[in-house]
Amino acid sequence: MFSWNLVLNQSGPTEFVFHVFTAVPEFQVLLFLLFLLLYLMILCGNTAIIWVVCTNSSLRTPMYFFLSSLSFLEICYTTVVVPLMLSNIWGSQTPIPLTGCGAQMFFFVTLGSTDCFLLAIMAYDRYVAICHPLHYTLIMTQKLCIQMVAGAVGLALFLSLQLTALIFTLPFCGHRREINHFLCDVPPVLRLACADIRVHQAVLYVVGILVLTVPFLLICVSYTFIASTILRIRSAEGRRRAFSTCSSHLTVVLLQYGCCSLVYLRPRSSTSEDEDRQIALVYTFVTPLLNPLIYTLRNKDVKGALKNAIISKAASDTI
Repeated sequence: MFSWNLVLNQSGPTEFVFHVFTAVPEFQVLLFLLFLLLYLMILCGNTAIIWVVCTNSSLRTPMYFFLSSLSFLEICYTTVVVPLMLSNIWGSQTPIPLTGCGAQMFFFVTLGSTDCFLLAIMAYDRYVAICHPLHYTLIMTQKLCIQMVAGAVGLALFLSLQLTALIFTLPFCGHRREINHFLCDVPPVLRLACADIRVHQAVLYVVGILVLTVPFLLICVSYTFIASTILRIRSAEGRRRAFSTCSSHLTVVLLQYGCCSLVYLRPRSSTSEDEDRQIALVYTFVTPLLNPLIYTLRNKDVKGALKNAIISKAASDTI
């Protein structure tokens, strides 16, 4: 009897709609303008970092190669989410088809996972630079840097493809289901399935460990060696400079991994859909916005290169 009802419910195309933030028109306008402003700031800030790194020869080092790669990821990551989110903020609940939801989930998980892997790679880069400075150029070659970024993207693609394909083999009862979120993220979509999802939740937990826990442990190990090396530096100025190159990265790591762990690694019994949506706003807007701010405001090389690039651009325009 259940299987027959399931077939009836599954006949016709399945669509999803997103839960609206608010039904008050005035708040809708404010939220739209706020999120649009944040999105434009993310695009401008991260694009500026990519432009400065690509146009300034003094910044063509592994650290800034990884930083520009991170900025490119943040642009793609927010672009996968924000435009669709803005189009649904007015309360019209424009439906998204099953394939569209699957595509958004795939790219969101891929880019988010690559982001986490890249932060671990950046920690390794700082470890080599501080703990083995004489061998830094021999170890962190351009070929190795490209291979590590390509490996991070490849692993993220593999995990995301497996997870997304597994989730969208589930039946979703009804023609139109409301996702209590602003994107097709894994946990809220899983809640809409009308089947046993224990295996899928276990797979999600394993993927979460591979994407969040393992890279975070590698980052912790890297910074344990880094801290040990910094404490052995005799001059206070040397310790300050060594710490300043790591503090920006550590800030981003704690924010990114902390928020993502609260969403993907907490037991389902202790999670709230509304809490997950609020936390998701942090790693959708705050982290991508803080990356360019933290790395430019706390980095003299980037600030100097950005200032020189703006001055030279302005001078060339006046000629």
